[in-house]
Amino acid sequence: MTLCQKLGLLGVLAVSGVHAADRITGPVFAMRSEVYAPKAMAATSHPLATQIALQTMREGGSAMDAAIAANAALGLMEPTGNGIGGDLFAIVWDPKTRKLHGYNGSGRSPKALSLAEFQRRGLTDIPSHGPLPVTVPGAVDAWFALHARFGKRSMAQNLAPTIAYARDGHPVHETIAYYWDRSVPTLSKWPGFTEQFTVDGKRAPRTGERWRNPNLANTLEVIGREGRDAFYKGAIARSIDTYFKANDGFLRYEDLAAHQGEWVEPVSTNYRGYDVWELPPNGQGIAALQILNLLEPYDLKSYGFGSTEHIHLFVEAKKLAFADRAASYADPDFYKTPVARLISKEYARERGKLISMDKAMKAVEPGIIPELNEGDTIYLTTADADGMMVSLIQSNYRGMGSGMAPPGLGFIFQDRGEQFVLKAGHPNSFAPGKRPFHTIIPAFITKDGKPWVSFGLMGGAMQPQGHAQIVINLVDFGMNLQEAGDAPRIQHDGSTEPAGQAAAMADGGEVDLETGFAYTTIRALMRKGHSVRFADGPYGGYQAIKVNPEGGYVGATESRKDGQAAGF
Repeated sequence: MTLCQKLGLLGVLAVSGVHAADRITGPVFAMRSEVYAPKAMAATSHPLATQIALQTMREGGSAMDAAIAANAALGLMEPTGNGIGGDLFAIVWDPKTRKLHGYNGSGRSPKALSLAEFQRRGLTDIPSHGPLPVTVPGAVDAWFALHARFGKRSMAQNLAPTIAYARDGHPVHETIAYYWDRSVPTLSKWPGFTEQFTVDGKRAPRTGERWRNPNLANTLEVIGREGRDAFYKGAIARSIDTYFKANDGFLRYEDLAAHQGEWVEPVSTNYRGYDVWELPPNGQGIAALQILNLLEPYDLKSYGFGSTEHIHLFVEAKKLAFADRAASYADPDFYKTPVARLISKEYARERGKLISMDKAMKAVEPGIIPELNEGDTIYLTTADADGMMVSLIQSNYRGMGSGMAPPGLGFIFQDRGEQFVLKAGHPNSFAPGKRPFHTIIPAFITKDGKPWVSFGLMGGAMQPQGHAQIVINLVDFGMNLQEAGDAPRIQHDGSTEPAGQAAAMADGGEVDLETGFAYTTIRALMRKGHSVRFADGPYGGYQAIKVNPEGGYVGATESRKDGQAAGF
């Protein structure tokens, strides 16, 4: 970023009165410097998880061992976002094959549950909590599949630090305590939650309070000793079966025993010379690629970060991409999303004709099949001395998940099934043994066939919007890795959703602008027909690692979460 550009950013923020810190370098919104390390790097949403990842690599583990160890720790330390009751996706740069590998670790709906059963209960949408939105958790299977290909240490070694913290306790961090406290009133009605996830059966742990989860320690100990089948075919699976039978649930031993994640080929688009990689549906990653394709014809750099043109064009591109997202992103075993067409430059040129520089679109139809979300997540990334880089995301979906917590196991099941549509004929319609539409997406950027940045950003429908913004901040606005995450964010809300839980967009939706955009820009957006509002907290949480051309890595983690980037 040039001095003039930085001064321009400072001017924008000065007008709005934002003053993050009196730093002597970087734009005013940057809360800290990038982190540099010569050999290895980890960036997670919790400092203790970052330290576990680094220690794993110091002791000879690969970046994959470090990612698994950190993910296990986050399931204990940040249960507000993830755990072994949820799903997992990953993109891995393998220095041996010099290519990216993708893993889709999402689970399927119970085979005993049918669309007719929801209709019999008079439901038009799947409930947010309780037994009905529960799907098979894919995280443990994903750990073992990824470890078999890329791990060096035993799984027992990778899980040992979390087991120790689960028994001995760890202090709860501020943001996590906040979300935990919000979850307790909602989830306490479900069997097993209060006994295992509250203090004295009454409240969430407070900031700094020591938290233990001996049940999770026992579960992880069994998994580390006996392998993935202990979870999907052993005593743990039988306990899960018994629990759901007793609590009006449909998940069964047979569903767990049949589960298998899959290796998938990442897909990409080239944005101004950089290849941006995502995983194909049933996730929403290609929405970020569609947004970037739609924006590439515009000279965002000359408009400037935070300008009316920058925000307007981003929001309009998002609307177009999300119309396709609602209509055609689904489990490829049930519906063949036309991925190649959707992420093509030709398709972007056709759809881009709908964008006006002067007026916001109120309603948007999908471009290919016209007939036809709050999410809490963790993202982490690791990189080792051999050049392996891991981009991993894992989630229970809505907050702490469904609230269904089998006694003695120490984890909560995801409520990912809420994302199904209870309407026959829709690509994302509920069916037995089907994977729902997924919001969690890891990302990666390569340049000239070489790894450049491993990154991700949490937060439901914010994720593809956030991915596109990070790329734009790095490529168009010349920000460094930390600045790209700390910069004020844009979120458009109100697009038609894949789950069909909201009506089709007819009013243009709402534009949420984080503190830091000039009021003169906000007024100009309103003149174009945008409805701009204040929203507190929906902007996601970002971690990233970049290859340092001088050797080693650069790390970043933003200030919206409790995370840490560190290396050695």
